[in-house]
Amino acid sequence: MSFTQHTPALVVGIPLLFAFALPLLGKIHEKIRNGLAIIGMLLTSATGLYLAYQVFATGAMAYVFGAAAPDLTIPPDSGGIPIRIIFSIDAFSAFMIVIISIVGLMSTLYSLATEKLRSGQADFFALLLLLVAGVIGMVSTGDLFNLFVFLEISSLAGAALVAYRIDKGLAVEAGLKYALISTVAGLFFLLGVAILYGQYGTLNMAVIAQNIRLSRLDIIALVLIIVPMAMKCGAVPMHMWTPDAYSRAPAAITAFLVVSSQAGMYVLFRMFFTMFNLNLNTVTFGWVVIILGVLSMFIGVTMAIPQKDVKRLMAYHAVSQSGYMLLGVGVGLATLGNKELLDACGRTAMIGGIFHIMNHALYKGLLFLTAGAVIYTTGKRYLNDLGGLGHTMKYTMIFFIIGALAIAGIPPFNGFASKFMLYESVFLFNPFIAIIAIVVSILTLASFMKVFHSMFMGPKLPQFSEAKEVPASMLTAMGVLALLVVAGGIFPDIIVRNIVEPAVNALLEQSQYIGLVMGAK
Repeated sequence: MSFTQHTPALVVGIPLLFAFALPLLGKIHEKIRNGLAIIGMLLTSATGLYLAYQVFATGAMAYVFGAAAPDLTIPPDSGGIPIRIIFSIDAFSAFMIVIISIVGLMSTLYSLATEKLRSGQADFFALLLLLVAGVIGMVSTGDLFNLFVFLEISSLAGAALVAYRIDKGLAVEAGLKYALISTVAGLFFLLGVAILYGQYGTLNMAVIAQNIRLSRLDIIALVLIIVPMAMKCGAVPMHMWTPDAYSRAPAAITAFLVVSSQAGMYVLFRMFFTMFNLNLNTVTFGWVVIILGVLSMFIGVTMAIPQKDVKRLMAYHAVSQSGYMLLGVGVGLATLGNKELLDACGRTAMIGGIFHIMNHALYKGLLFLTAGAVIYTTGKRYLNDLGGLGHTMKYTMIFFIIGALAIAGIPPFNGFASKFMLYESVFLFNPFIAIIAIVVSILTLASFMKVFHSMFMGPKLPQFSEAKEVPASMLTAMGVLALLVVAGGIFPDIIVRNIVEPAVNALLEQSQYIGLVMGAK
């Protein structure tokens, strides 16, 4: 068997292996610990990017654990039923794996400096790798129960990392809140899975999608699944955990928690388009997603404006930006049963929404890392206590400007590319909603102008006379993300054509996902 056949297993197996090795070997010496952390994440990212390349170049992949051949989805003696654990990785899964690989690696690199003087670093990096493994598993698995398992792995590892710094009990409180809400959400999700299993006698998503009848129990199961996923992605009104968790976690962890939340959004979209598809009243459920998106956009940005804690302010903006993704895909869902409307605006709205997932992960990750750099240097997180840092932290200031202009949708940065597609397509669908989206972007720009002025402008303050630029590993992580933000704005057509459109097509073409499992020989 070649390496290429087993990349779907390795992309989860590698971070799990290093996560379990770090608590044992990482305490021997600091260099061993850091080496294991960065090598583990490098191998995970390289494998993930290669797996995504395989999928984009040659088509979707099904990987069967424990079978005589990794592509043997239906054994000859199984009666035509897939009976083993299967990873079903199509272009949408590969799209998410690209994001996870990039942000995961930058978060690990950034953490080498920020956590250098803290205790428990071996456990910190083990939890980070465990979180990465959980999120990759969520977007790769084709089995509902294993989706629940990976969801729990990511939630527990994320909660522990949120609470990692203790922070006079504030971080612990945020971690416990995240853990409690995630546990309740996980129980609802599991109940929904149990109902579907009782209905169809299988946990394989492709088999359920092929046989779904949309009974009342199916609708109940769908609600029990999508509500926890809406919570996971921080959509209003289920966003209550987001400001506390994002603001109190270490900056690198916050950057990756954004991606973890987007994995919840992946599951949400996968349920609607792949499992239920046209069996649903797509107009009704599409409008539900649209309303969630509009509420998230508007409430998120209005809650961000009065904040004084820089990371809490950015956390509310993360809620707001998730609204754009929900809006775009919601329009696609609402037009799914109307081919003319789907072609006129629905598909483009979906492309803009899915593209915004990647753009948001990059620029919001960058912004959280710049906020972490300021806190690392000054020990201050409140805007009223900051100022004049542009004199001594020029690179961090430049990276912040890039991220701020991107989140506000200013050209030539990646946020403009995806938001412009959303504005155009949503305007054709409903002009009023498009105007709300534009107003939210204007308010976002105003909010970040305030942050920029508070942190970097003004005379050099005496209390920061010894302030200096952050270490090279932190600058490198921010620099890579900033470069990708700029590249996404200058060359959006390349990204959309090669990565985003295939991901959207994978969502829209339910039969391909079903055929990946049921039609494979």
